[in-house]
Amino acid sequence: MAERLDKVISNTTLQSRTVCKALIRNGAVSVNGVPVKTPEFHVDTGKDTIAVNGEPLSPRRFFYIMMNKPRGYLSTTEDRYERTVLDLLPGEYGKCGLSPAGRLDRDTEGFLLLTNDGETAHRLMSPKHHAEKTYFVRVAGMLTDEHVRAIAQGLRIDGYTCLPAELKIVQKGENSEAFLTIREGKFHQIKRMMYFCGCEVTYLCRMSIAGVQLDPALAPGAWRFLTDAEERAVRDAGKR
Repeated sequence: MAERLDKVISNTTLQSRTVCKALIRNGAVSVNGVPVKTPEFHVDTGKDTIAVNGEPLSPRRFFYIMMNKPRGYLSTTEDRYERTVLDLLPGEYGKCGLSPAGRLDRDTEGFLLLTNDGETAHRLMSPKHHAEKTYFVRVAGMLTDEHVRAIAQGLRIDGYTCLPAELKIVQKGENSEAFLTIREGKFHQIKRMMYFCGCEVTYLCRMSIAGVQLDPALAPGAWRFLTDAEERAVRDAGKR
């Protein structure tokens, strides 16, 4: 069945139609070896060979998206009453099975990985694979070197012993700030760890997953695809 060229490229790459139209108009796209600069040009994907920048267009199996999750959004695929992180993506992204690889609380910001790669998502979420996640945390209360040592040994909370974690205090005092790196993701784990330390979390932002840093250029609610190197890092997480 014949479809518009810009639509075919958008559906295959998950790039926006605006980006795809620009590629076509700039001469980056050919059909059956012939350059085509008209986005409305119709092609039959069953018969025609499409190339972008000289590379044959082929459907990607997996997609990996870095989102700077803002407050007020649920880390789920759908909800009848509240906004979800998928509402921040273009509508065409809903058909490729993207889901959050792990969750951030409604009031937590930062790096949320969206992917349709279930195996990688499972490794990132499973405690037994020990994929590192680093958070910036601000608390009402005072974090101390004693807390650093206790967290490094593994806190016992509500009958469960947390895996050893790393707390780096960057501001001491009654409203302490710190970076906390954990290798698991139990329900409200960081808030419960801070409560154990006599502190209440007032701000929480995930800064990295498996060594991949949140892009500082991404404003809350913004997103981008992972680079090839970042993809390899998250796919390899937990394999070692």
